[in-house]
Amino acid sequence: MARVTHHVLSGLPLARSTVPRAAELRDAPHVVADALADPATRVLAVRDGGLLLTVEGGVRWLDPRSAVALLEAGGTSDGAATVGPAAAGAPAVDPASDVWLLLGARDDGTRVLAVRLPDEHPLTSGGEPADVLVHLPDGPVERGGWGSLRAVGAALDAHDAGLATAAVALDAWHDRHPRCPRCGATTRVAQAGWSRVCDVDGSEHYPRTDPAVIMAVVDDEDRLLLGHAAAWSAGRWSTLAGFVEAGESAEQAVRREVLEETGVEVGDVEYVGSQPWPFPASLMLGFRARATSTRIRVDGVEMADARWFTRDGLTAAVASGEVLLPGGASIARALVEQWWRRPPA
Repeated sequence: MARVTHHVLSGLPLARSTVPRAAELRDAPHVVADALADPATRVLAVRDGGLLLTVEGGVRWLDPRSAVALLEAGGTSDGAATVGPAAAGAPAVDPASDVWLLLGARDDGTRVLAVRLPDEHPLTSGGEPADVLVHLPDGPVERGGWGSLRAVGAALDAHDAGLATAAVALDAWHDRHPRCPRCGATTRVAQAGWSRVCDVDGSEHYPRTDPAVIMAVVDDEDRLLLGHAAAWSAGRWSTLAGFVEAGESAEQAVRREVLEETGVEVGDVEYVGSQPWPFPASLMLGFRARATSTRIRVDGVEMADARWFTRDGLTAAVASGEVLLPGGASIARALVEQWWRRPPA
């Protein structure tokens, strides 16, 4: 039986959060409307995996007094979803609209929301009419613009990274699951964005998370196994990874994926830590794994190449540009750096 121990990977930007999710508030009547009426509430804008950013590259938080939904169920009369400053005679905020998501509440009671914006429309604060309008009190958003969480996650602090990860994950889930998987009927949003309900068959549906394993495989010489996927650009290398299959443990998935992609057999498996990866809905389970064989035979389909690297060899390959490591926001990069810093066993 494989040895399984537990550690924590520090420094994973997308895994950190300092804001409680406040699940107890999700069923409260008018929770979204009440939050928007409170000037202390903070609002994050999300669109197709992107975040509204400040010019410095941080998450841009909107003033709830200016970012107020003008939505009825089903949108406005012309079908356009409009988000803008409150006006006389405007439709009331619909707490059941999937435009608004309750991300959590800080210890001082300040609530944190996300506003979901259609990916086909720009965000604007003036000028020509747009289907989506968020009125910002201090000028147009072009000063910051949109940025992918994948690209900016490593630069976010613990507060913003945790909330942004939840917002991007929920946005992707709502976008991909508008209908009941049992009967096909349109579902409605419940629990302030954390579930959907089918009124036809009465079923409830919750955000999906797909477990995947990602592993730093080392041999008896403490060399690290990295792979180059067939779909990747030249020079890009990373640790091996793959989804957990039905009826399979995470440890079994580690051994199967390594063997299928590289022909290398794995014995001991050691759990390291996890990272939410909302692209669109994965939870990456990180492992260190000990190889019991070293001969590499890539499948040529998913994996185009794989190599064993010593620390000096990887350092030289990165310095020369021969190897491009994973981005700093990823658990793959953390696993590589942890191996590089860890003294040989």
